[in-house]
Amino acid sequence: MLVVIPAYNEQASVARVVLEVAAALPDADVLVVDDGSQDLTAVRAARAGARVLTLPYNLGVGGAMRTGYLYALRGDYDAVVQVDADGQHDPAAVPRLLEGLLTHNIVVGARFAGTGVYVARGPRRWAMRLLAAGLSRATGTRLTDTTSGFRAADRDAVRLFARHYPAEYLGDTVESLVIAARAGLTVTQVPVDMRVRAAGVASQSPFRATLYLARAVLALGLAGIRSRHALPPVERSDDAAVAERTR
Repeated sequence: MLVVIPAYNEQASVARVVLEVAAALPDADVLVVDDGSQDLTAVRAARAGARVLTLPYNLGVGGAMRTGYLYALRGDYDAVVQVDADGQHDPAAVPRLLEGLLTHNIVVGARFAGTGVYVARGPRRWAMRLLAAGLSRATGTRLTDTTSGFRAADRDAVRLFARHYPAEYLGDTVESLVIAARAGLTVTQVPVDMRVRAAGVASQSPFRATLYLARAVLALGLAGIRSRHALPPVERSDDAAVAERTR
C-alpha cells in the first residue's frame, strides 16, 4: 500500500503526519508530493522518513495526487490512500477504508455519515448537500461527503486516475468520482472522524471555498457529460475480475 500525502507549505505539520502514518501503518510506503512549496515542507517530510517528490510549481491537490497515482502505477502498488498533510485525517481510520476496497474500487472517508462532530453551515452546507445528491445519483450509491480528500483507491482506480485525475480545485474530489463512475468503477463511503487542522492555514479562504463549491455544483452536470463521452470503461486487473465474480 502507498499512502500519498499532497502538501503545499505544510512545514509545521507534515513531519508529524508522516510519523503518525508510519506508526499506524508500518507496512505502508509513505510518499509526500511537495506541491511547489515555498517553505521547508520537502525537507521536513524527508527527515521524518517519507519518500518525497517535489513539483517545480504549485499544481493544486489534484495535480499532486495525479503525480502520486502515477508513482503508484509505476511502482505496482495494490492500493493508494490519500491523507492530507494538515493533520485532519486520522491514519487509525485507514483500515476501515481498506476494508471497503474488498468490495469497491474507491472508498471515501465521510464526515457526515453518523460519526464525528464536523458541521458545515450556511451556503457551504447547501452546496455540499447538492453535490452529495448529484454524485449519489452518478455513482449509484449514497454519498454524504463528496469533498472529502480522505479516500482509498484500488489498482483499477489507480490505473484510471494516473491518466485522468482532474487538477482543478474540488475536481480532485468531486469530478474524480464522476470520472470513476463513468468508467465503470464502484464507489462507497465509510464514516470517519475529522480533526481540526494541526497547523498552518487552508489554501483557500472559507469565502473562496464556498464559491468553488457553488461552481462545482454547476459543473457537476458538465463533468458527467464530459466523462461519459471521454472515457472508455477501465480495463480491469485480473484480481478485480475475480473479486467482481465473488461479489
